[in-house]
Amino acid sequence: MKKIFFCLLMALPGFIHAQNAKIKIDVERAIGEIDPKIYGVFMEPIQISGRRGLPDSPQVNTLYGNLYDPTSPLADENGFKKNYIDAMKELKITNIRWPGGNFLMGYNWQDGIGPKDKRPVRINMAWGGIDNNHVGTDEWFALNKAIGSENIVAVNLGLGTIQDAAYWLEYCNYPKGTYYSDLRAKNGHPAPYNVKIWDLGNEVDGKPWELGHKNAEDYIEVAREAAKAMSAVDKNIELVGCGSSWYSKNEWDNWNRKILMGIGDKIKYLSIHSYWESSPDYYTHMGDGAMIFDDRIKITAGEIEAVSNTQGFKNPIYLSVDEWGSFGRNFMNILPVAQSFNSFIRHADVVKMGNFTMLTSLLSSDSKKNTFKSPLFYLFKAYSTNCRGTSVDTYVNCDTFNTEKYKGIPYLDVATTYSKETNTVFINVVNRHKEKAITTDIVNASGDFSGKAEVTLITTKNLQEAFTIEKQNEYIPAKSDVETKNNKFVYTFPPHSFTQIKVIVK
Repeated sequence: MKKIFFCLLMALPGFIHAQNAKIKIDVERAIGEIDPKIYGVFMEPIQISGRRGLPDSPQVNTLYGNLYDPTSPLADENGFKKNYIDAMKELKITNIRWPGGNFLMGYNWQDGIGPKDKRPVRINMAWGGIDNNHVGTDEWFALNKAIGSENIVAVNLGLGTIQDAAYWLEYCNYPKGTYYSDLRAKNGHPAPYNVKIWDLGNEVDGKPWELGHKNAEDYIEVAREAAKAMSAVDKNIELVGCGSSWYSKNEWDNWNRKILMGIGDKIKYLSIHSYWESSPDYYTHMGDGAMIFDDRIKITAGEIEAVSNTQGFKNPIYLSVDEWGSFGRNFMNILPVAQSFNSFIRHADVVKMGNFTMLTSLLSSDSKKNTFKSPLFYLFKAYSTNCRGTSVDTYVNCDTFNTEKYKGIPYLDVATTYSKETNTVFINVVNRHKEKAITTDIVNASGDFSGKAEVTLITTKNLQEAFTIEKQNEYIPAKSDVETKNNKFVYTFPPHSFTQIKVIVK
């Protein structure tokens, strides 16, 4: 009788040994090559005065007085602050998309060339305040040269004209002998800039907010003519068509399909903008935000494939997520960035460009504009400096959670990269569980591991605590290592954390 009672007790959940979660990587199952252009940033002048009770001043701005400030002791010879330049170089930022953004759709590029004291001061029609146009075309190129990044230029197809777009391309790329190429030389830049990638407008579907917004049919007509005119100036450029940005009430997937049908033969990339869908509830914020972000990529990728097949396009079309991010100054907005990068990596076959919003967000600052590196900087660096090469298939088996909108969301969000040259994998893991550490078996399905696994951990005790310059040393990631044995090792992921594991495979 005692034996039967003991057996019954052992059958109860409390007596069952909890099974470890499992992550299984397979470097022989490649998803696609990771394009370094996913490690780009976006930048535009957004007026922030008034929103924080500050006086209306062009210096209270994401660009002017922050990234660009010729009066600062940190400024280089072009007026850009070296702390930002050095940070972007450390992050190995591959490209900057400029000049916008919503700002773009009311911007006249000719206001931003020539002597600065003769440039007109304009109203920033998108964000308020004024713009003295001291950062224009040649200054943006100087910034990218200092960083070592590529220029991604967006043309104004809102209030601007097709001719304006073609003339701007002529200024940037035509060698010499025309009005605008010679004007570039007169302004001190005889060599062409040779910009490869050009965006055909910005958020054109954004009827509630965008200057010069258009319906799909009107945008297709304008974009096709712009492509025709711009290709006459430089046939080697690559164009980005405006995909979805308005998700709340718009049939965004239908917009994408129409644009692909209308200009798919003219573009190399279709853009979407996708900012994190935030929530005060932790699991809704982490779960719904991740699923929505990933769904938008999957749905758009499916549309690209479907339309490309039915229309018989000669060249592939890729996805550019050229505005994305999660806003805030605490850890609740760090894990969404990691999950977004994981999504890019898992869809490396189609996502070939990304621009984080925005450049100046990658350094935090105090009220006196002293900058410091927050967990966001270190997280971005973990991806941008390490996660190149090939995205490989990763199997994850772990407990799940539900939200009102989604069921069965895994607590572990994982993406893996592999370098054939060094036989190195980087396993990127977000533990979305708020309170529970998750012990996990990590298995190599295509061989053994070699040596110790190197671990980088980014986490916090207080999810809501704002980042401060006084605690900047606490934000440096923790380092450790784990012994591997044959094709397996075990690691416990702390709650609400990002972990990157570097390990050699053989």
